[in-house]
Amino acid sequence: MSALEQPQFSEARKAEIARLVTRYPGAQSALLPVLHMAQEDFGYLSMETQKLVAETLGVRLMAVREVVTFYTMFREQPTGQYLLEVCTNAGCMLNGADELVAHMCDALGIKVGETTPDGMFTVTEVECAGACGGAPVVQVNNVYHEKATPASMDELIAKARSEGGAA
Repeated sequence: MSALEQPQFSEARKAEIARLVTRYPGAQSALLPVLHMAQEDFGYLSMETQKLVAETLGVRLMAVREVVTFYTMFREQPTGQYLLEVCTNAGCMLNGADELVAHMCDALGIKVGETTPDGMFTVTEVECAGACGGAPVVQVNNVYHEKATPASMDELIAKARSEGGAA
């Protein structure tokens, strides 16, 4: 989708959303699953996509913004094919998360929040992955990698590259 195109849900997705809304007491209650659908369909939640969600559900744009900006699972910018989300909260930080972030960024030649030039990897920090027992934790495309090490992340990155980016 180019920057000039307005995002639109497919007819099938509109029907799915309509069915979903009937399961809730009000349309706003379906906001989280509809945001997940939009992110799946469009890759990230641009302001135009957020407006589409607000219009689709008949809610204020601010209600959508409040949810999108609160949860780290929602992305407002495009990311690489592999989103490497490193928990840097206390438990993970004490177990080497900061060093892990630095290693991954050095290995990929990017800074936190950036995407590699080939579009394959984006490294971000998240506040809490909720898996303190496995610290440090790196979530890669919604899959947790507990007790992550520089070596295990190097292996993951090498495997992704060797597979040509196949997820």
